[in-house]
Amino acid sequence: MLMPAAGVTGVSVLSWETALALRDMALLQPDLPKYLLAPEVAVLLSQFEDERQRMLFAFLWNTGARITEALMVTPEDVQLDGLRPFVRLRTLKQRNRGRGRPGKDEKIARVVPLLDATFVRELRRYLATFRPGRRTPLFAVTRKTAWIWLQQALERAAATGIGFSVDSVSPRTFRHSFAMQLFLNHVPPKVV
Repeated sequence: MLMPAAGVTGVSVLSWETALALRDMALLQPDLPKYLLAPEVAVLLSQFEDERQRMLFAFLWNTGARITEALMVTPEDVQLDGLRPFVRLRTLKQRNRGRGRPGKDEKIARVVPLLDATFVRELRRYLATFRPGRRTPLFAVTRKTAWIWLQQALERAAATGIGFSVDSVSPRTFRHSFAMQLFLNHVPPKVV
C-alpha cells in the first residue's frame, strides 16, 4: 500500500506527494471515481467502535468487493491457509452477455488474493471470535445497516475534527480506493 499506517501495510513505488497530487487531480474531474488514500482509509477504519463494523469496511478495502458481494461472503468462501490467502466473491452484477460470457443463470465468482498479512491475521481472529457457520454470511447485516455504520464512523471522525478529501464517502468509495491503490502500485488494469 502507499504508506504504512494502522491496519495498512506494504511498500509503494510512489511517494506520498505524488499519490496525493494524482488523487487531487482526479477529484477535479467529475467523471472519475472518488477515492481515499491508504492513510485516510486507516484513519476512517479507526473510527469504527465495533469490531464487526470495522471488519466489514476493512474487508471492502482489502478486497475491492461491492457491498452486496461482501454481505454474501461465508467462511466457505475464505481461504486463509496456504501460500496465498484469498476470498471468493460471488456477484449478481454482470456485464453484457456476449460470446464467451457466462449465461444468465450461471453464478459468477471471482477470486481475490488477500495481500495484506495484517488483514489476514485480523480476518482469522474475526472468524475465530464470531464463529459464523460455514454457510452463514460473515457480516449478517443489510446494505442499509452498513451504510448507517459508515455514516456513524464519519460523524465520529468529524466530531474530532477529522475530515476526508472525498465529499461523500460510501461503501463504493472503499471499492474505488482499493482499485486505485492497485493502479498506483502498477498493477495492470486488466488484472484490476
